[in-house]
Amino acid sequence: MVIIGGGIVGLTAALTLSERGVQVVVLEKGSVAGEQSSRNQGWIRKTSRAPADVPLAAASDRLWAGLAERVGSDVGYRQAGILFLAKSEAEMHVHEKWLQSVEQCDLDSRLLTLRDIDHLVPGGRGDWAGGIYTPSDGRAEPSLAAYAIARAARAKGAIILENCAVRSLVLSGSRVTGAVTEHGEIRSDAVLLAGGLWSRRFLGNLGVDLPTLPLTVSVARTAPMEGPTEIAVGGPDFSFRKHADGGFIVTQRSAVKAPITLDHLLIGQRYISSLKTQGRYLRVSIGREFFQDLALPRRWKPDARSPFERVRTKDPAIDQRAIGEAFAALSAAWPVFEQAEIVQTWAGTVDVTPDSTPVIDHVSSIPGLTVCTGFSGHGFGTSPTAGELAADLITGADPIIDPSPYRFGRFAAS
Repeated sequence: MVIIGGGIVGLTAALTLSERGVQVVVLEKGSVAGEQSSRNQGWIRKTSRAPADVPLAAASDRLWAGLAERVGSDVGYRQAGILFLAKSEAEMHVHEKWLQSVEQCDLDSRLLTLRDIDHLVPGGRGDWAGGIYTPSDGRAEPSLAAYAIARAARAKGAIILENCAVRSLVLSGSRVTGAVTEHGEIRSDAVLLAGGLWSRRFLGNLGVDLPTLPLTVSVARTAPMEGPTEIAVGGPDFSFRKHADGGFIVTQRSAVKAPITLDHLLIGQRYISSLKTQGRYLRVSIGREFFQDLALPRRWKPDARSPFERVRTKDPAIDQRAIGEAFAALSAAWPVFEQAEIVQTWAGTVDVTPDSTPVIDHVSSIPGLTVCTGFSGHGFGTSPTAGELAADLITGADPIIDPSPYRFGRFAAS
């Protein structure tokens, strides 16, 4: 079978299918894990997820814990916990409501007082109202994980082709019989689309509407330094987590860039509900991104050069202002970060659905096509289970978790 997309979700599906004896070809338009799979922050969390999405994240804890042994290589996984800070009683109330909503999920999450925070993350001077902490949450290294999974999948017989964009599908009637790549056709009666932020454009060319919009986050890594904790910490306008080399990965949590594209005008109304709760984090702008996106075709023929050949790797501009804000806020809360030396910065673009939940489902109008995309910034942490669930759906195996929260049809009435 064919998998479109060599990010961590597609690679995990490839590994799972290969372990089950299925011959797999992964087709990646650029380089393996060249976009968000290597640009994310590496958090693996259940905290603050929608209740219906918690089983996906919880199942991934078990799979992450055994992944190094499974692939024969370190992936940087550490179950060190994640803590979210609250600066007001109103924010604490949000954490309380979430904790009540997931009572049936049997999580180890708990509310914290300021004294608890000072104990877990010493050396701070923030006057926090409290926080929420999940000890079983964790982290892994994007710079290690996807590549280790790719090597293991190849060892199991998977073929992974880079710089090989898929332009379209070969259909017999409406059923999939193959994929058209820039180098020719590959015959297959099953295709998995795990194309991340490119999935909407690929499906649109087939007449299938997948609502996703792009958001960009800028990230920094410090040189190795003495830090306050192994726990990953999210504050109102900063977050940090320990990196495998002893430094820290830092972001500005309340500064997410939302450069306007044509899709914002076409489907933006579907996001009104999420804007009520998340809109304050967005920094909306219109500029060159709009015109760059507009220049990419939305319809093309299988023998024509596709958008995926024109942009092999999405490499958004880094928001240095946001990174500066993050370090200023972080240093005010934990003064040890005043001495931090920034050694690397980057930015990555995620694809966000209206309910911030992925689609992992068959496409009913195109038998043989399955989609696993729209992870809304959560794909790295949930990739082990997401890839396995996609493999289950393709092979007809009992699904690792209930797939109903991820059905495609939930957007039909949007």
